Amino acid sequence: MGFPPRELRAVQLRVRTEQQTPEWKTHDTVRSGVEGTVNEFAHGQGMRRCRYRGQGKAHIQHVLTAIAVNIERLSGLPPTKEARTPRRPTAFQNYLDQREIPRPKSWRTLGS
Repeated sequence: MGFPPRELRAVQLRVRTEQQTPEWKTHDTVRSGVEGTVNEFAHGQGMRRCRYRGQGKAHIQHVLTAIAVNIERLSGLPPTKEARTPRRPTAFQNYLDQREIPRPKSWRTLGS
């Protein structure tokens, strides 16, 4: 077991006390989120090596991989519990309602 030099020990103590402040913790949460995303791309998606040669093709691979990761993340979200507010009727729907003309729920069912 060894003891670090006095200067290094002083720096370690100062940094450890700074890490307990709320400002540092807020900064660290943002950083950990970014590092988690980078880690997911590097290890989970195999982005350390490109499949293609050339900057343009590599860029397309990165963009498409990012889209795939976003879709995967969104699909894992739980469904929202709150009911959506219904849309306001259109001017044509108001016209039909004023003249008491029945309107179907879906206009796609008119032909059937």
